[in-house]
Amino acid sequence: MNPEAAMRLALSQARRALGRSFPNPAVGAVVYRGDRVLGRGHTSPAGGPHAEALALERALRRFGARRVRGASLAVTLEPCCHVGRTGPCADLVTDSGVRRVFLGHADPHPAVAGRGIRRLRRAGVQVEVGVLEAECREQHRGFLCVCQRGRPFVILKLASSLDGRIATAGGESRWITGASARSAVHRLRARVDAIAVGSGTALADDPELTARRGSRVVHRPVRLLVDSKLRVPATARLYRGGKQATWVLCGRAGAPGKRRALEKAGARLFGIPSRRGHVDLRLAMVEMARAGLTQILVEGGGTLAAALLREELVDEIHWFVSPKLIGGDGRPALAALALPRLAQAPELGDVRVRRLGDDVLVRGRLRGARAARARAARSR
Repeated sequence: MNPEAAMRLALSQARRALGRSFPNPAVGAVVYRGDRVLGRGHTSPAGGPHAEALALERALRRFGARRVRGASLAVTLEPCCHVGRTGPCADLVTDSGVRRVFLGHADPHPAVAGRGIRRLRRAGVQVEVGVLEAECREQHRGFLCVCQRGRPFVILKLASSLDGRIATAGGESRWITGASARSAVHRLRARVDAIAVGSGTALADDPELTARRGSRVVHRPVRLLVDSKLRVPATARLYRGGKQATWVLCGRAGAPGKRRALEKAGARLFGIPSRRGHVDLRLAMVEMARAGLTQILVEGGGTLAAALLREELVDEIHWFVSPKLIGGDGRPALAALALPRLAQAPELGDVRVRRLGDDVLVRGRLRGARAARARAARSR
């Protein structure tokens, strides 16, 4: 088996951990010898074994130390070299007798930052870095965003009519898109740490925000509610699911009775400084990274979506478009962005378009504000 084939197997393992391993990155690992896979693993929930440890444990249990000694290891991210909730993975690798290690990319976290690679090489292990690097970096994009920008990777999901409306004038919104699009949304939900909504959406739709396959719940991400004035009552469906299943971004002052009621319901409250009467979203995202979140899916509504775009906090957009027409009296998918010039409009790059039944999914990465300002300057 060549290193790229082994890394593809490691990536398939890593995807199993998405949304379930934070604050750790969703890493995958494969121990192999020749064309024979000896062990596979992916990052466990926080406090459990890392991918390399699990793959080695399974290989040793099934094939024994003799077969593992001299084998190869493919892992999507540099093994850690420090003691956290678990021991250093780099030491486990060297102790196992693995001869060659193929890595997707180095770990930028200050506690690692190349030290794991150096420890392996000092122990005589052959290390190759950069195998399917682009794919591995995409897999770890939430973790990398936290390390490099100090906030989680933010995905904005919108579902609208062809004319950009998310509800009728009376607030009816179920269902704008069809079953195929809704299934795609649940697959997206299953890969993130948290799903965020604003208080307006929570009051209007009373969502549960779980990932389902058919009628079965397959993942319960953290429910993240942006509710500066604590308008959403503790009886909402968002607050079901146990202790700290729901995190609330609220203002720091006032409403002690509401706070007690929400905490009694099991919510975790984050008092975030306000700006112009609303939660400061930039500070909120920094706080979410400190709390361990690496990828957040934002599902509504138009006010929250526009606020995140204005603050340049959106990394990727998934926009589901239905062939329905609602008209100008419907509720818009986006609130005002207050753009002074068209050239400064947020713009998607790497755009992909996919058909889902009668609906269309438009997906892309937000181009940076620096590029938008450069376009605006050129247009003057």
